[in-house]
Amino acid sequence: MTSQAQIPARGHGTGAQTLIGLMFRAEAVLIPVGALLAGAAAFSLFLLAIGKSPAEFYALVWKAGFSSAFSWQNTLSRVAPLVLAALCVALPARLGLVIIGGEGAIVLGGLAAAVTGTAVAGLPAGIGMVTMALAGMALGGLWIGTIGALRIKRGVNETISSLLMAYIAIALMNHFVEGPFRDPASLNKPSTAPLEAGLRVGDMPFVAAHWGVVAGVLACLFCWILIERTTLGFAARIAGDNVRAAQVQGLPVSRLVIGFTALGGAFAGLAGYFEVAAVHGSANASLIAGYGYTGILVAFLARHNPLAILPVAVLLGGFEASSGLIQRRMDLPDATIQVFEGMVFVIILLSEALYGRLRIFTPAFWEHR
Repeated sequence: MTSQAQIPARGHGTGAQTLIGLMFRAEAVLIPVGALLAGAAAFSLFLLAIGKSPAEFYALVWKAGFSSAFSWQNTLSRVAPLVLAALCVALPARLGLVIIGGEGAIVLGGLAAAVTGTAVAGLPAGIGMVTMALAGMALGGLWIGTIGALRIKRGVNETISSLLMAYIAIALMNHFVEGPFRDPASLNKPSTAPLEAGLRVGDMPFVAAHWGVVAGVLACLFCWILIERTTLGFAARIAGDNVRAAQVQGLPVSRLVIGFTALGGAFAGLAGYFEVAAVHGSANASLIAGYGYTGILVAFLARHNPLAILPVAVLLGGFEASSGLIQRRMDLPDATIQVFEGMVFVIILLSEALYGRLRIFTPAFWEHR
């Protein structure tokens, strides 16, 4: 196949080279967008099969997720955990790992933050909040980092182990919330002790969304710089493309795998902190909201690009925010949105086979034009 660098030598000049470069970049955008639209079309057929209107469904999604300031508040409140959960998938993916257990790091991070919040009661609010966030990140990083260690040291499949450890994490959270750390005053819904008002994360000025959104944006920027602009990120990409070649070059593959999985887990643990400190006020069963699993779809739609995760998380956050309205207006189960997301995810996986195969995105298609 003719390389992109060879095209201008045939007389097409830098304009052709620029066009080809744009087509290569377009592939990474158009294929996921096409998969999303194909998923929406497949779900529309499903709605028609059960006697529901696809037009009404998507109109309600727009109304609940994006049509007003209140809708954007509901959407943005879901963006922070989705972004941070997606990073838990995207960072290990750059090393060729498929981690799908971010839900476990979220619930354990939330539990650690809530318990730490009780322990630091009485300290200055700033110190207490930072301590809670670090506790959530530390436990989330340890949990997912263990999966990376099992993969590199014992050859344990990271996809299976992360999924199983997510269930273990949820069981541990339920045990501690309903047992040793239960607030005696939480009668109908077992919870840890509520946080002091000074330890709660408030909303941003002029925007009815908590500061976790800003943390998610900063986390994405940090991860993009780490992956695309540092030697450590370059080494991780080399290891992700070919582990043996990376080892031959003397790259610290073991440390890269454990470090990137632990960093991803730390971001998921941070999501748990914000769910406790900004949303629920304590650790309880509401932490098991499925953000870790939706984050998988966000990461795959974004092609594991930290910057692309932001708009994709906003889109999926809008879909998540509409589930209640769809349930009431269309008399559909609350899990309808999950069915839609599942269809999209399956098509996203199938679309992986298209990369590098569509002729319009190859240099050979443009070399004689």
